Amino acid sequence: MDGAAGPGAGAAPEALRALSRRLQAQEEEMELVKAALAEALRLLRMRPPDRDGDSSAAPPGLPPPCSPALVSRGTQTEPQEDSTPGPGPPGLSNGPPGPRAGGEVPGGAPSEGGRGSSRAGSPGPPGVLRPGPPPARVDTPRRNSSSSSPSERPRQKLSRKAASSANLLLRLGSTESRGGKDPLSSPGGPGSRRSNYNLEGISVKMFLRGRPITMYIPSGIRSLEELPSGLPLETLSLDWVYGYRGRDSRSNLFVLRSGEVVYFIACVVVLYRPGGGPGGPGGGGQRHYRGHTDCVRCLAVHPDGIRVASGQTAGVDKDGKPLQPVVHIWDSETLLKLQEIGLGAFERGVGALAFSIADQGAFLCVVDDSNEHMLSVWDCGRGTKLAEIKSTNDSVLAVGFNPRDSSCIVTSGKSHVHFWNWNGGTGAPGNGALARKQGVFGKYKKPKFIPCFVFLPDGDILTGDSEGNILTWGRSLPDSRTPGRGGAKETYGIVAQAHAHEGSIFALCLRRDGTVLSGGGRDRRLVQWGPGLVALQEAEIPEHFGAVRAIAEGPGSELLVGTTKNALLRGDLAQGFSAVIQGHTDELWGLCTHPTQNCFLTCGHDRQLCLWDGEGHALAWSLDLKETGLCADFHPSGAVVAVGLNTGRWLVLDTGTREIVSDVTDGNEQLSVVRYSPDGLYLAIGSHDNTIYIYSVSSDGAKSSRFGRCVGHSSFITHLDWSKDGNFIMSNSGDYEILYWDVAGGCKLLRNRYESRDREWATYTCVLGFHVLHPPSSGPGAQPGVRGPRQPRDERPVHPRRRVPRLAGRQGRQHLPVAGAGRGDRHAVADALPVPSLLPGRVTGPALLPTDIPGARRGATHSDLARRAAPARPELLPAEGQ
Repeated sequence: MDGAAGPGAGAAPEALRALSRRLQAQEEEMELVKAALAEALRLLRMRPPDRDGDSSAAPPGLPPPCSPALVSRGTQTEPQEDSTPGPGPPGLSNGPPGPRAGGEVPGGAPSEGGRGSSRAGSPGPPGVLRPGPPPARVDTPRRNSSSSSPSERPRQKLSRKAASSANLLLRLGSTESRGGKDPLSSPGGPGSRRSNYNLEGISVKMFLRGRPITMYIPSGIRSLEELPSGLPLETLSLDWVYGYRGRDSRSNLFVLRSGEVVYFIACVVVLYRPGGGPGGPGGGGQRHYRGHTDCVRCLAVHPDGIRVASGQTAGVDKDGKPLQPVVHIWDSETLLKLQEIGLGAFERGVGALAFSIADQGAFLCVVDDSNEHMLSVWDCGRGTKLAEIKSTNDSVLAVGFNPRDSSCIVTSGKSHVHFWNWNGGTGAPGNGALARKQGVFGKYKKPKFIPCFVFLPDGDILTGDSEGNILTWGRSLPDSRTPGRGGAKETYGIVAQAHAHEGSIFALCLRRDGTVLSGGGRDRRLVQWGPGLVALQEAEIPEHFGAVRAIAEGPGSELLVGTTKNALLRGDLAQGFSAVIQGHTDELWGLCTHPTQNCFLTCGHDRQLCLWDGEGHALAWSLDLKETGLCADFHPSGAVVAVGLNTGRWLVLDTGTREIVSDVTDGNEQLSVVRYSPDGLYLAIGSHDNTIYIYSVSSDGAKSSRFGRCVGHSSFITHLDWSKDGNFIMSNSGDYEILYWDVAGGCKLLRNRYESRDREWATYTCVLGFHVLHPPSSGPGAQPGVRGPRQPRDERPVHPRRRVPRLAGRQGRQHLPVAGAGRGDRHAVADALPVPSLLPGRVTGPALLPTDIPGARRGATHSDLARRAAPARPELLPAEGQ
């Protein structure tokens, strides 16, 4: 009986608690209704008799709206516009409600924030309850500023309560007229996103982090059901990746059996065939493995030269859920994933990988980025873990199997070289054990870092360290004749030492002829060593490419060299090296495409301004800005380009001569967006001081003069777009405001946003507005959704383009602050964070790419770096010279 009564006994208290909560909520609602009724009666008594023909008269059965002078803007970023989703009483529209200062009514009421001027006599939707003209107001002070006296604050609070009560009365009356249907959804708590659709087709209201955002539907759309419900017919396929991750990564450059060079950048593993040209193996160009969901940290190539293992770091997905580190084993010919290893077994990320060689790659050794740097051995065919042990609390930078004996594993890193003996050759899960022996430095100085090592054909091991030395390690066999218990045990010690470089040695490579290549850090030299560590030949890498990070041997005498400044070089020791892949060395924030040519310009935290050739996939030129560049835009003529910096300065450069033709400073805060008008007559500059600066520009774009300022946002400017006629601006801010400006009319704020619902825009980069509205999903009770921005590091969401479809796949999708459409809108370019790479995509029609990739979303996505679930950042390589 106790078992039978258990479930009922547990359900009854829960039901009682639920009823109690509902009763309490109803009591609170009744108190609010009583207060609203009392306030309405008080307002009726205070209101003077209405004149004949007053347009603000209330319909029969409803109290008149309160005076706009008694309504304050409140603390919301956007006014509390209560839209009723069902038909209301006669004469009352389903659009925005009665007047509120700081709110708006289609047809002449104030817009967001109540700042700027309104256009008298502007038409609005029929049946809107329209108040009398509001009293004049001075400009609202900037957010977090307090200009009112302490004695006025209680009065303002009472005004807000009065406005809330009056709106509640209107909502209750409309609800009763609908026959008792549920009222509109409440804004919800922080972080919630809810949207309400006006059944008359006037507006859609969205609540983003508890703040209401109203978007007016264009007049040509009678209902959201008319919008396409499926994904766009066009997609984006990844065309080319600019950049190579050499600044903070290792084990990142190999040559496959097909001759392709494999390396990684962001979430993409690139297979590059030098020589260019379209297609896959045999045709040159690039191919891409896009199976990873976060940044790839290391690579390993199977002894067959076809299979590749790549390990990714921890992160978060588009919904904020944590992504666990994992290793993918995939086929480089088909780009299909063969095995997924270690999902849920690693912490923070995968730091190093290595296939066994003696047994044709049957096993895979993995070192993760946890505090203990767990060393594990896996069966590649079955994906099972065979052994695991804590390696060390210090950084582990490299791991590898002895090519002649798979039971011997070597790891190196911060001040250590460890030799591991693995007794697990049978391959049964969990039957192997790992035993560690430390390398003995003896009379030699212990270096701070040992970033790399290589196995010699005779069984010895060469290591490169941060002191610039190459150490030769040998094994001494146990000797039972040595006094002591069990005699002398087997040890690994230094046999020889050679000073090879000034500064750290980052890479060692064993060539097919038995010689060894070493790459230096501070001296940027590439040296070939013969037997006995005799220097045979050397070459120096140009300074602007940085130090040597990785070395791979190509066909014949050709060498591939990856550098610390994210360049991939090709050449040989005799003829020198030239760059085949280049990229930025720090975060990318500014990107713009040329109006007529197939090229684009980028800038970022590395203070470099780079122009890229979209046809040849090469760097055309670069310029040192001396300051961080955050935004850029070409003049419609293409003759000049404007670049915004993080100090409030903005430059205009001649794209032909690369000379600065204009240098202006607006404020002392960073600039987030610069945009020329379509006709090239104006330049708009959005700043973090909440202001949009407007400049009139000469026909060639070389000269500019201050035209005015758009003042009214209560947070920093994030995005702006020009109308096609070049007279109006739509802008977004960091607190989710959508404002419209009449630039030609004197940089005035358009209070009535309803007027702008049919306006055509030259670009669609703003992330808030009807143009980023998701169509309603099918099914009963479905509501339309609006894709609201997620907060990147500096709260700047991504720039989506109206005419650029979704990005197929997941590459770089979590680190995407900017995107742009290329010439003819057949290409789109996106940059990834924190990895400084560029991911251009080609617009593909349904006939070329008929299949849709699951999980892809319409338009571009947003950066989630600020919400990373990883508790700590993986270790970085030592700086040059360490």
